[in-house]
Formats: sequence, structure tokens, C-alpha cells
Amino acid sequence: MRRVVVTGMGAVTPLGNTAEEFWQNIKAGKVGIGPITKFDTTEYKAKVAGEVKDFKPDEYMDFKTAKRMEPFSQYAAAAALMAVSDSGIKIEEEDAYRCGVIVGSGVGSMQATEREHSRLLEFGPNKIGPLYIPLMISNMAAGNIAIVTGFKGKNIDVVTACASGTNSIGEAYRSIRANEADVILAGGTEAAICPMGVAGFCALKALSTSEDPMHASIPFDKNRDGFVLGEGAGVIVLEEYEHAIKRGAKIYAEMVGYGATCDAYHITSPEESGVGAAHAMMAAIEDAGITADQLDYINAHGTSTHHNDLFETRAIKMAMGEAAYNVKINSTKSMTGHLLGAAGAIEAIVLAKSLQEGFIHQTMGSTETEDEMDLNYCFGRSYEQEVNYAMSNSLGFGGHNASIIMKKYEK
Repeated sequence: MRRVVVTGMGAVTPLGNTAEEFWQNIKAGKVGIGPITKFDTTEYKAKVAGEVKDFKPDEYMDFKTAKRMEPFSQYAAAAALMAVSDSGIKIEEEDAYRCGVIVGSGVGSMQATEREHSRLLEFGPNKIGPLYIPLMISNMAAGNIAIVTGFKGKNIDVVTACASGTNSIGEAYRSIRANEADVILAGGTEAAICPMGVAGFCALKALSTSEDPMHASIPFDKNRDGFVLGEGAGVIVLEEYEHAIKRGAKIYAEMVGYGATCDAYHITSPEESGVGAAHAMMAAIEDAGITADQLDYINAHGTSTHHNDLFETRAIKMAMGEAAYNVKINSTKSMTGHLLGAAGAIEAIVLAKSLQEGFIHQTMGSTETEDEMDLNYCFGRSYEQEVNYAMSNSLGFGGHNASIIMKKYEK
């Protein structure tokens, strides 16, 4: 079986616009959530979000290229270019058709639809921007990444709501193992902090109404009242092991497991027993060839909604049995908010760095659990310890469940 390793990373996040800056702020326990600045929230119940700050697309691409991208594509292209640079891959030295892109987005560009709908109502159908459709559709993140990097292999946009990033990474891992590619840029991107995005999630009663940035996203806390919307992109370079060794690449971690299921239950709520998510975790554990008690760390989906946190806890217990009480569990969303289709992608970066450096971050802001939520969610402290195997979970609307497992790299 072909081994798959992580050799590059790029990120645009509420906690920094490089993977290293993002990771250092994670380690420092910083929170990237703050008042929404992109539009007037006076009439909105949700007032805070995890916005990307000081992002300048012209630092990564020329003006004309950037202008033909909506923010979700700009974030993705920038993260991909950083990941390629970090990996040291030179596409002119590769077979471009063995280098692919699997990067998902949950919603594409709501901003383009808002903008062009206003033009439609004001000026009529003949005044819609000619690039509206190609700017808006979610596959354009993957398409634009290919254009700016020259990667000509398998190119796919996975759309599984909040599981998009993790499914993308898992499918890329499977593609490399199956000898469909040697290198794949994998991850997710999202830019949904806009009037329609916030209003839509408010209508679902899914967003926190807290105006305190430090205590709005509080996963697994008994006082949680909804998630905080975030934005950004994460892209990692997945590469076949021998290919990476041959070119002398640095290796962050090794991908060893992937599981994906569907609850087949409800369009927004997870199945209450957690059985669907549990099966994704168990499939990833089996794929990795390990037992549940070998997992040191789980980066949970941990959205700070009542249903997710409770049902994910049940899923972890079902998948791991008594080992659930020994594993460290945290939620990066306590610091970044929920990046929807990009969430699993930036959390995969956290996974790889945790394995490499032996550090498990604190779940910020959360202080007290309740009832069945009696596991170690890393409240109040981080851990410096050896991490040999780590899992990341992503659970999306529609019942999509995805889990990936990475291990500490050993030659």
C-alpha cells in the first residue's frame, strides 16, 4: 500500500494568513473572533464572527487574476500557493497530470449572488455581470488553484457542507494510495460572512448571540448557545511517500486513516445517538490499522451547538469505548469560529502540527461541561506530550460525517 505524507501547508485564517502564524497563535491561545466589520449588524442577532484580517490578494497573485476570483477563491489560491512553496515542489520538474487538486467549499460565493441579485432588481436581467456564474460556483476554488499552480491532474470540488475540507483531504489520500496521483493539494475554503450567510444561519437559530468574542464559541460548555461563523482556507500538500523522499521533502506527518458515512437522518441535526459519526471514526481507526486506545488526541468538530457537542460526545464514546476517557479532545473552533467547508482543512493543519511538535491546544473560553459530556475537552489548559496518533472529525448538514487520522512521522 502506498504511504501518504503531508509535505506542505498553507492557510488564510482568522488567526493569521500563513500556516505558521496560524499555528503559533493557536499555541498562544489567541482567539480570532471579533465584531463583524463587513456589514452593519444592527438588525442581526449575531454580532461576532471569525473574520480574516489584513488579507491582500495581490501579495499572492496579480491584480487581473485576483479580480476574476471571489474571496473564497482568493483565499484558496493563496493557501495553495503557500502550501506549494512550503513543500518545495516545482511543477516544471513534475508530471503535471500526476499532480491534482481536491479542495471543497460548502457554499461558494454568497456575495456574488447578493451583488448580482441587487443589479437584477435595479437594472434588469441584461445588466447581470457576465462572470457571475463562474465567480460564484464552488468548484472555482479548485479550478483557480489549478490555474495558478499548473497542477493538471484530478481536480475535484467536494461539497459536503461542514465536512467538505475533511472529505477533500480523505479523498485525496485515497487517490494517492490508489496510484491516481503522486501529489494532491487538498483542503477547503469559505467566505460566508455576509448578510445572507449570517441571516440564513440566524434563521436556523444556529449562531451564538453572545457579543463577547472570548465566550461566544464555547464548545462542550453547558452555556453554549450556537456557533460563530468563520472564514478562510486551509490547503495541505499530500504526497506519496517515496516521491517525497526522492526529492528530499520535509515531512510534517503521515496520513493513515479515513472514514466517511452519512446519518441518513435529518437535513441539519446529527443522528441523536451519534452512530453515524461513530462509524466514520471506527472506519478511520480500522483503515489506520490501530486500536482506539492508540489515539492520543481528537480534534473534534466541536461547533458549540447543543446538538453537535452532545451527539459527537456520544459518537466518540461509541467508537472508542472506555478509551474515550483517556484521549485528549479539543475544538479549534473555540479560537477561529466555524469555517464551514474550510473547518476540517485548517483543523488538519492543527492535527499535523500537534503530531510534529507534541502539543495539544486548549479549548478556549469553555469552562464547565454537563451531564453526558464528561470527557477531557482540554478546558483550562493545553498539553505538551508526545502525540503518536491523532484524529480529526467533521460533521456536516445533511448528515455527512468524515474522520481522518494522521500519525507522527517516522522514516
